[in-house]
Amino acid sequence: LAELYQPKKYTPAVIEFVDIAGLVKGASKGEGLGNKFLGNIRATDAIIHVVRCFDDENVIHVEGSTDPKRDIDIIDLELIMADMEMVERRIDKALKAAKGDKKFMHEADVFKALLEHLNNGKSARSFECDEDDAEKIATSDLLTSKPIIYAANMDEDGFANKDGNRYLQQVKELADREGAQVLPICAKLEQDIAELDGEDRAMFLEELGIQESGLDRLIKCSYALLGLISFLTYGEDECRAWTIKNGTKAPQAAGKIHSDIERGFIRAETINFSEMIACG
Repeated sequence: LAELYQPKKYTPAVIEFVDIAGLVKGASKGEGLGNKFLGNIRATDAIIHVVRCFDDENVIHVEGSTDPKRDIDIIDLELIMADMEMVERRIDKALKAAKGDKKFMHEADVFKALLEHLNNGKSARSFECDEDDAEKIATSDLLTSKPIIYAANMDEDGFANKDGNRYLQQVKELADREGAQVLPICAKLEQDIAELDGEDRAMFLEELGIQESGLDRLIKCSYALLGLISFLTYGEDECRAWTIKNGTKAPQAAGKIHSDIERGFIRAETINFSEMIACG
């Protein structure tokens, strides 16, 4: 569209990734760079957990060996412990409110059940409850309720032979159990891809037998995980991609541009894109 209309401004869709240092055992109690980073995670919509899936004696591992399942369990436990503190506070708040209004007793009971669930080493994502209770839990902004992608970071040999990579299979098995996504990547190759432009980049990807870089795949994966889609507007001033939730109706999508457009919305006329292009 930007090529067709040559606008003064071109604005693609934006997805922001917050890169934080790896968490260590005891992070929920302030070990390492602990609580500060747990706060950074709390401000995000989803978590991408980069998991080491390669052996290399020249690259030190904080636990001394490569074991994806152990590494995931360590992080999960830290996030669960941080959530337990939040849930305990929520129970106290509900019990105090229940002294004046009994309707808060149900909320206290829901969070007590959630606390027991977390105490068994399970994430808030896997806690089963009805829609009303789920909405109450959503207001707590729990770390383990966020959707997750496991980025399995392999070396070049492991990436070339994904089916034979036992570490990747471990991550997939764990992800399948909790309905999470797995994205196989090779950070070393990503670095090489990032240094290339245009034709050189396309040729390098073709040689590797992949259609797009891991970063591009991660962006698409994250967009889908959060249930997002884009719609496009164009004109002389600007060609722009707007981000909305999948399933958003046209009036509400229009409201993303300006609230007046939603208020004064009359109708949407639709035409197939290829027909529109055929009409010039």
